[in-house]
Amino acid sequence: MSVSLKSKGSISTAVITGGHYFDVPGFHTMMRNLEGIDAYIQDMENFVADVGKVRESYDVILFYSMHKQTPNPKTAEILEQILSTGQGVFLLHHALLAYRDWEFWSQLVRIENRNDHDYFHDEKIRLNVTGTEHPVTQGLESWTMIDETYTLPEPTDCEVLLTVDHHRSMAAMAWTHQFRSASVFCFPCGHDNQTYVDPNFQRVIAQGIKWCAGR
Repeated sequence: MSVSLKSKGSISTAVITGGHYFDVPGFHTMMRNLEGIDAYIQDMENFVADVGKVRESYDVILFYSMHKQTPNPKTAEILEQILSTGQGVFLLHHALLAYRDWEFWSQLVRIENRNDHDYFHDEKIRLNVTGTEHPVTQGLESWTMIDETYTLPEPTDCEVLLTVDHHRSMAAMAWTHQFRSASVFCFPCGHDNQTYVDPNFQRVIAQGIKWCAGR
């Protein structure tokens, strides 16, 4: 019998990894320290296999993965089903670049052409809060941190919550939208521990998960 994800009263969050390297200790430490959130970090293969039969019990599915090839039919079916279960979806950092030729993922990200872009490490960026009344960014003020940036096209049909004005970055730095029955939050930040330890970054992660869960 598998563990009940609802027993603790916290927000149960599947955190999906794979297809891209990351600072494992730094990322795990950051996720474990988010108050009121139970993060179950797992690779895509385990999420799809769902040995514990809990996939539909998670409150939020957070993707920190970057698989490049369009998924096989079984994986694609499971990923598309998430949008009809009422679970929230959080796309973090390089997850925005996953499955670049898969139309479904482009719709999820709200960026049509994700093949034509560049990236830059260790950039000093100032994040400006545009969605001051939104639960994800509520209580935040503009701040500066170090992170990797992308020069992706700007997202469409969404509510932009954070922006940057930097010659090596897209302008939108956080946005939300509704896709089918899911509340979707996209956050391009989060490359390594320089960013993980930033308290404002952590706050966006925590409040983003809570918003995705409808809390």
